[in-house]
Amino acid sequence: MKIPEISIPIIEIPLEKNIRLFLKREDLIHPHISGNKYWKLFYNINSYLEPKPENPFIITFGGAFSNHIAATAALGKKFQLKVLGIIRGEELQNKFQENPTLKLAHENGMEFRFVTREAYRNKESLTQILQKEFPEALIIPEGGTNDRAVEGIQYMLNSETKSFDYLCTAVGTGGTVAGISKFAEENQQVLGFKVVDDDSLYNRVVELSKRNNCKLIEAHDGGYGKISDENIRFINVFKEKYGIQLDPIYTGKMMKKIFELIDNNYFPDGSKILAFHTGGLQGIFGANERLKKQNRPLINFLP
Repeated sequence: MKIPEISIPIIEIPLEKNIRLFLKREDLIHPHISGNKYWKLFYNINSYLEPKPENPFIITFGGAFSNHIAATAALGKKFQLKVLGIIRGEELQNKFQENPTLKLAHENGMEFRFVTREAYRNKESLTQILQKEFPEALIIPEGGTNDRAVEGIQYMLNSETKSFDYLCTAVGTGGTVAGISKFAEENQQVLGFKVVDDDSLYNRVVELSKRNNCKLIEAHDGGYGKISDENIRFINVFKEKYGIQLDPIYTGKMMKKIFELIDNNYFPDGSKILAFHTGGLQGIFGANERLKKQNRPLINFLP
């Protein structure tokens, strides 16, 4: 039982400038174990399963619309692993079936334990309690970010990615950009587009990557999970023009910011830019439900 390596296509986004922009379609890895989540789980799960534990059991953390929760549940189903999700917000306990992400995770076999937001914030203590309760379990942090996740991200880079001047990814917990930073070529500049308003992220990334080849750029557009009408418009136009679906929390914000940087001549003439599509498309269902209640424009999405 082992998660395999997978080859992913790189698509050029045509521009009317002397700059070339490409998108690596990590979202095509798997319908539910999507994008960077696949690679973050890659080393964690394979290392855990290598000694063949008698009763493999995965525990992880996430919020109501977490891509990581959805991906871990799908992985559990695919490899027949028992998975427990520690979910932020006790108020969801009796209505999780109304939430598209949690409903899908539950259908894929994930069990839930709902905790208060206060308890969830103190995840170090919570993790210690869980490790005592389930001593043989593999406990994966929120967002999947840890040292093994960083090692797994190296598989997003290959011989095809070496020719690019800039490597770009959205940044939530920092694991993906740290992995890209750690395994990038010496001449490559890594750009992380922050979708969270967190000033501690840069130090976290350097701590994980042990390199200083990364620059973080604000792209949260009002805060994590915030979706502006301009963001929706960009995603819908991008899909219509290029035939590629972006999500509103990560890749939509990243690509919008990259286009703004290109328009503002941030990149020198002749630059080759590679952005990573890190998936997360399952989150569109929940986003559209919230937007509908607010009588706002919806994201055009046909899964």
